[in-house]
Amino acid sequence: MKVLITTVFTYPHLGGLSTHVQTLKEGLEQRGHEVDVFSFNLLPEWKQKGLVQIPSFLLNKVKKGLGFTLTHDIRQNLLTQYIKKHNKNYDIINAQDPYATLASIDTGIPTVSTVHGYLSFEAISRGTIIENSKYDQRIREIEIQAYQKTLKNITVDTRIKNYIKDCADVDALAIKNFINVNQFKPSKDKKADLRDKYGFKQDQDLLFVPRRLTKKNGVIYPLLALKEVLKKKSNVQLIYAGTGEEMKNLKNFVEENNLTENVHLLGAVDHKKMTDYYALSDVVLVPSVFSSGVEEATSISALESMGSGSPLIASAIGGLKEIVEHNVDGLLTEEKNVEDLTESILSLLSNPAFGEKLAENARQKIEREYSHLSAAKKFEEVYMVSLGQK
Repeated sequence: MKVLITTVFTYPHLGGLSTHVQTLKEGLEQRGHEVDVFSFNLLPEWKQKGLVQIPSFLLNKVKKGLGFTLTHDIRQNLLTQYIKKHNKNYDIINAQDPYATLASIDTGIPTVSTVHGYLSFEAISRGTIIENSKYDQRIREIEIQAYQKTLKNITVDTRIKNYIKDCADVDALAIKNFINVNQFKPSKDKKADLRDKYGFKQDQDLLFVPRRLTKKNGVIYPLLALKEVLKKKSNVQLIYAGTGEEMKNLKNFVEENNLTENVHLLGAVDHKKMTDYYALSDVVLVPSVFSSGVEEATSISALESMGSGSPLIASAIGGLKEIVEHNVDGLLTEEKNVEDLTESILSLLSNPAFGEKLAENARQKIEREYSHLSAAKKFEEVYMVSLGQK
């Protein structure tokens, strides 16, 4: 089968959608399918900047939401043109966002959609649009059109499935996120060497936050907890891998609280190197919060941690509650609860054997339920049903 995956966003980039696309592509190809990805960054650079990025920035300065909506319409039209021009007689398109869904449908190629989140709510959470403005309403209309026109909606957790039913009266299929279990696997035997390689001391306690630095990911809370943790354990280091609009706030907090010796803001880290950071760390933190209607889906960062042999502490919200069983294969904490997060961190640092047991159980769950190969088979079945082949 010739499969085309589409998105109006850039690919590859840092974030769950891009990781999902790459991992799905690998799984489908291993099952014998031909897979291409068409995204915004395949367009000539002058179109990317001149028609979209610069106008979006300037128009949003004039009126918040104006640049976002108008330039996403342009992204949609440009993607439609690109698909038509470079069509290799694809059997089906798997679109990864509402604008890509509408762009793909306009080409006449059978299209199914993967829904990763809530386009409107996420734009509000980032501060890109104002809630209940006409631009917010426009985005919600785009979402509903996409959900209703596509052949099938696939969601990455059950909450998004319910959201689509509520807002568009369309039944979706939930296929939770997944990871390449061959890439993200325990390699704690390399822990000492990797610490030497990346400049960390062997006796340090390392906390790792593999998160895009955005509000809904709750990235400020590990810093708040670190202040308390350091009162009990002075040799703790906190590592962030990711970029985003919260970077400035994190840097300010670190400087104002004299934490520069204990915090490492790495910025963007190549996804292939993430396995190293999981291996050299003692605990992984996924401290997501509820923000402007947005809740964490089946977090790929959490799945990668669970597959890599590092004990996980995650917020008890959204899709995280679906993948982590508290005190069995990870720890769940109340969102935004610094005391709860602090106590959980200290419990794992003080009892490594308990953390190892959690990590061992987590790995077994990942192999059993979140393999990219089993997920690719499920997507393949959706494609075949949508094409009337099954």
